[in-house]
Amino acid sequence: MDIQEHQPYPPLRNIEAFPIHHQGQTLICLCDPLGYVNTEITLSPAAFFIATCLDGNHTLRDIQLEFAREFQGALIPHEQIEKIVEFLDEHGFLLNERFEEIRNRTEQEFLQQVVRLPYHAGQSYSSAKHELGAFFSSIFTKAGGPGPLPDEQKISDESLVGLVVPHIDFQRGALGYAHGYYRLYQCKKPDTIFIFGVSHQGGNTPYILTKKHYSTPLGTIRTHQECVDYLAQNSDMDLFQSEIMHRTEHSIEFQVLMLNYLFGTDIQIVPILCADLPQYERVSIEKIPEIQQFLETCIKYIKESKEQILVLSAADWAHVGKRFGDIFDINPAICAQVKDRDDEDMEKALAINADQFYNSVMKDNNQRRVCGLYSIYSTLKIIEGKTQRAELLHYGQAPDPIGGIVSFASIAYFEK
Repeated sequence: MDIQEHQPYPPLRNIEAFPIHHQGQTLICLCDPLGYVNTEITLSPAAFFIATCLDGNHTLRDIQLEFAREFQGALIPHEQIEKIVEFLDEHGFLLNERFEEIRNRTEQEFLQQVVRLPYHAGQSYSSAKHELGAFFSSIFTKAGGPGPLPDEQKISDESLVGLVVPHIDFQRGALGYAHGYYRLYQCKKPDTIFIFGVSHQGGNTPYILTKKHYSTPLGTIRTHQECVDYLAQNSDMDLFQSEIMHRTEHSIEFQVLMLNYLFGTDIQIVPILCADLPQYERVSIEKIPEIQQFLETCIKYIKESKEQILVLSAADWAHVGKRFGDIFDINPAICAQVKDRDDEDMEKALAINADQFYNSVMKDNNQRRVCGLYSIYSTLKIIEGKTQRAELLHYGQAPDPIGGIVSFASIAYFEK
């Protein structure tokens, strides 16, 4: 990389970093949460320190001084800094022209696709159809599960208008998925499912739409084109502005896979990602016009439609521990405290009161990092007038491999 001695290096991109242990050494693994770069790289702690100095302002001399302060006066040759910077650049981890080319190419390829491909197939779950079928069959019958699915869906008088289910990986959240989707299978099959997922990497609008159909190894589920058009046309926002977030986001993909397993391709979906925008943090949610307008549009569409419509929240609850920025280790007392606060929030969710649920989560400024906050709120707000009965199906906590816990719940809401 041709950088002059007094010229700042380009900044490090917004990447994820976490420690790993290899052959008795602690290394830092870097990965791209947006998936523009698929390769994970590892750095020594010293090399990672150099990487953290890349903020767009630090020059070669600045980094040498910072390194000496951090490592008891140790001097690092400029060739070594150059080597680390070039390594990061070669892998697309710096915010510069090379990365802009990667991003533009990736986004253009995605936007030209009619079908959204299953990004996590072969990573988070098997890409082999027969293996998936066997795995999903097993989650219903494992200890604590609801039992095997019937061979055929029975005719039922019960209708679900809302469903909250996890979006954590299938291995850790198996029982949550099993209880939620088993209850759905016991009720009338919906024609269309509004899926409120979570845009973990943000976005420019509180809701993000796509018209792409969703493909899985089990088939392709159609996205309801007319409904998406209706929602977009009745909004003052450009709801496709951050459509690229659908490309790698797992929260909707996992639900589509479960729906595919239950119903084949004989349903339609409306995939909607919820982005947690910083400008809304200190504002009462009922006073945010962009959110309320969009939800009113959803309510109006559902009210005027003759379809059997389910509103589904793909949401996890608390994220607590060192993996998520806390300074403490997880112990039984912490797990109990998390459950106590989750119980408070679930009480409001089971009472079908969206505003009270939101206020309950936010009374401590969402200290537990409930990532499904907007997803659950949106679902509750839409179904408030259509349901009087809710049923808690499952609650669970799962360890995070890097240190922490994630909690999740499955809740069913029945039509009046």
